[in-house]
Amino acid sequence: MYIIDGKALAKKIREGLKVEVDELRGKGIFPKLAVIMVGDDKASSVYVRNKSKACNEIGIEFEEYLKDDSTTQEELINLIKELNNRKDIHGILLQSPIPEGLDIREAFNTIDYRKDVDGFNPINVGKLSIGEDCFISCTPHGVIKMLEEYNIETEGKRAVIIGRSNIVGKPLIQCLLNKNATVTVCHSRTKNIKDIVKEADILVAALGKPKFVTADMVKDGAVVIDVGINRSDEGKLVGDVDFENVSKKVSYITPVPGGVGPMTVAMLMYNVVKAAKLVK
Repeated sequence: MYIIDGKALAKKIREGLKVEVDELRGKGIFPKLAVIMVGDDKASSVYVRNKSKACNEIGIEFEEYLKDDSTTQEELINLIKELNNRKDIHGILLQSPIPEGLDIREAFNTIDYRKDVDGFNPINVGKLSIGEDCFISCTPHGVIKMLEEYNIETEGKRAVIIGRSNIVGKPLIQCLLNKNATVTVCHSRTKNIKDIVKEADILVAALGKPKFVTADMVKDGAVVIDVGINRSDEGKLVGDVDFENVSKKVSYITPVPGGVGPMTVAMLMYNVVKAAKLVK
């Protein structure tokens, strides 16, 4: 059994990006990310801080727009439009969740698809579905990079994704299809989920339920990617997979923390650099 070290791979990607950013800066291009956060969600504050730190490490300029709960939809949309029009901003990220009463879908749709480094604009979603070059949502992209780095074969393999969110599950379907896997998606309404999951050569758990995937659900030698980040009753970070017991049966597995999480931030940085390189 091999543990897929997302932390080490993310570091390797960031080091490569730093070289690219230095080259871009030498040409007078200064990659810049603008992050919008509405409200005071504590987890979001941590994520934004991590993104700022990664930008600083690589040499990407970082602008933060912190808006309070009283922000209106019109104010949010106007801010996004303003950032769309700024030539010095290459990437725009709206941190979710945003307060109730605001329409996040309209906000994502407003972000210029050429600056949509989170991959949520329908143009990028559509391009991904037909296999065109685009910005891919950071967590699914990170999962694919891990599989590639560890030379894990996807072609012809049975991949099962648990979870159908717009952020992870749905884009990951397309990513794996584009790599010639046979993809099945399970969700809260799926019947006989255990039988389906047991057939997976590659299993991705992204449903947000602590230790949902148990050893009896996983076939011997499977590759298990745990996207979940949950707090246990003891306050410890745990994934959607019962790591201790499942790890005894599989060929590869990602830990929580230190697996997919660091890759999500690394792929955001990758997208910002890509956006800066696309500017004509």
